[in-house]
Amino acid sequence: MASINFTNRVLTVVRRIPVGRVASYGEVAALAGRPRAARAVGNIMRTCGRRDVPCHRVIAAGGRLGGYGGSEALKRSLLIAEGVVVSGKKVRELDRVTWKPRNTRKHKKQEKT
Repeated sequence: MASINFTNRVLTVVRRIPVGRVASYGEVAALAGRPRAARAVGNIMRTCGRRDVPCHRVIAAGGRLGGYGGSEALKRSLLIAEGVVVSGKKVRELDRVTWKPRNTRKHKKQEKT
């Protein structure tokens, strides 16, 4: 049951990543409430297959593309089509394209206090 809830939270986070932005597996894990679960996020992305979840926007640490259901070329093409600069197996201008969400639970808790 806990893994289903985590999976749903991961998918919700990934759906929020805007066009032309990326987030790392670790960043998605943290936003989904399990900061040490980057590998689990990678597994969720690998098996997702849902068209409403932009899995191609989730990348490995340091800007590396990581996998994409076996087609790194497709992931690269999708990111480039969204305006993300990719060179080889790495996203360039990472600071510019990294998604920085504004409405997280952490921020909501801080606003209430």
